[in-house]
Amino acid sequence: MKKHTCKQYARWILLAEAVGGLSGWLTRKGIRTYQKTIVQPPLSPPGTVFPIVWGGLFALMGIGAARIWASPPSAARSRSLRLFGIQLAFNFFWSTLFFSFQVFGLALLWLWALWGLILRMIRSFRKVDSPAALLQIPYLLWVSFAGYLNAGVWRLNKH
Repeated sequence: MKKHTCKQYARWILLAEAVGGLSGWLTRKGIRTYQKTIVQPPLSPPGTVFPIVWGGLFALMGIGAARIWASPPSAARSRSLRLFGIQLAFNFFWSTLFFSFQVFGLALLWLWALWGLILRMIRSFRKVDSPAALLQIPYLLWVSFAGYLNAGVWRLNKH
């Protein structure tokens, strides 16, 4: 494994946080509309919880990706980094579907695909660096909870 440096970790964390931050910024109007007009299911946390949790999850994603990147070059490493990028893109676009366009059924299908990609990424990471894989478990759990919330919003707000 390559020597881990703070710069390497910072780059990967910044990448993940930037994707999350840009997604939040682009969907901010939709989020405000959502908070005012959409019936939410039981167990929905207050809106202030989401940026805090997502900030932590994006940091864990970045740390995991940095560990994978620092591993010796291999097909498994390349596959892991490719899956990281694909799931990050799916994560980015889910917010647009859910908050900006409020197509809750399509967003739920998209979230299921994201969940599957995260699981594949975890399995791929595990082949390269087990701690990197373990760092993604909270992300998978949170997206599972997001699936419950998305399904509830879809069910409660069918027009």
